[in-house]
Amino acid sequence: MIVEIADIRTRPEDKAAFAEAITRAAATVLSKAGGYRRHTILACQETPGRFILHVEWETLEAHTVGFRQSPAFAEWRAIIGPFFAQPPHVEHFDVVAST
Repeated sequence: MIVEIADIRTRPEDKAAFAEAITRAAATVLSKAGGYRRHTILACQETPGRFILHVEWETLEAHTVGFRQSPAFAEWRAIIGPFFAQPPHVEHFDVVAST
């Protein structure tokens, strides 16, 4: 399993609309991707308009190839992309410990 962390910035005034859009897109598009396990969407309290998307994938390739190179990725970006103030910063992590 790998964890994708996406640091997403929107305009502060778009916070509520983006929260609704990403929640809907995660339920209808992301969660249906091959290799997807689960996700969490976090909204920063100190920085309005900053979100962290935490997604667990079976493998790195499930995200980088299976999802990103699929038509579903275009659908995903069509829903959430218009809210981006800048391109999201995305990195992948190995789980070292968990409770």
